Amino acid sequence: MLVVAALSVALVLIAALFIRHGLLKRELNRISLQLRQYNDGETQKRLDLRYYERNIEMLAVEINRQMDRVTLAAAEKKRVEEELRQAVANISHDLRTPLTSIFGYMQMLESDDLPPEERRRYFGIVNHRTARLRALLDDFFELSVIESVDYGLKLERIDLARLLPEILLGYYDRMNERQLTMQVHLPEAETYALAEEAAVRRVVENLILNAIRHAESPVDVRLEARGSSVVLEIRNRAAGLIGTEVEQLFNRFHMADRTRSSSGSGLGLPIARSLMQKMNGSLEAAMLGEELLVMAVWKMS
Repeated sequence: MLVVAALSVALVLIAALFIRHGLLKRELNRISLQLRQYNDGETQKRLDLRYYERNIEMLAVEINRQMDRVTLAAAEKKRVEEELRQAVANISHDLRTPLTSIFGYMQMLESDDLPPEERRRYFGIVNHRTARLRALLDDFFELSVIESVDYGLKLERIDLARLLPEILLGYYDRMNERQLTMQVHLPEAETYALAEEAAVRRVVENLILNAIRHAESPVDVRLEARGSSVVLEIRNRAAGLIGTEVEQLFNRFHMADRTRSSSGSGLGLPIARSLMQKMNGSLEAAMLGEELLVMAVWKMS
């Protein structure tokens, strides 16, 4: 009797193993079919299981994670390709505009009947357009260099409360030309940040130039320590930017009359943000009603 009972138990176990083996094989075939359909582009569905077994579930979870990564990578690739296409179009437009103007005036300068006064005026226009073209090329080159992996900064303790007034003083005349005033608020104590002086100068200069171009009211500049950070805020009324997606101001491929005017390449803010990131800081902007707030943050040293 014991032998019969043991044999019965063995047969039941063998039958269970065969059934389990069959279910596992069928589930693996389903997984293989779903993967083939996914790889062939027939579906974007994640794997689903009908037979639940711990190892099969773990495999499905990891495959689904890989599918998600592939989907994200494909979306990022599409975004980068679209940005590149837009960049080529925008750069071509930016360069073609002054080149077309230069070419047109050069043709007029070839005329022997051109009065001296007109000739001088045309030469002045050509010089201005050439300077504009050079500035564009310089900014495009500078941004590409800053964003390269090999570009590094030598960070040290910089007293921003001392450096900031020196930088701002250089823009006094430009502010007067626009009939703008600047209200500067500085901390009484020394305010040290971990930064590079040349990069800080470039960042502040670009932010002030951006304010001068867009400001419709006094420009408010405030520097202060907040916790473990040093924060520079530049605030001014800029009703012309209402409705603009502010983050686009930092997009090096963004093209809009508001940001790429004849007075600049529109790359000042992208360059400033790239430099801030190289200094382990950040640069953000927000519209507060009709006011544009730009905030640069450095780590305190």
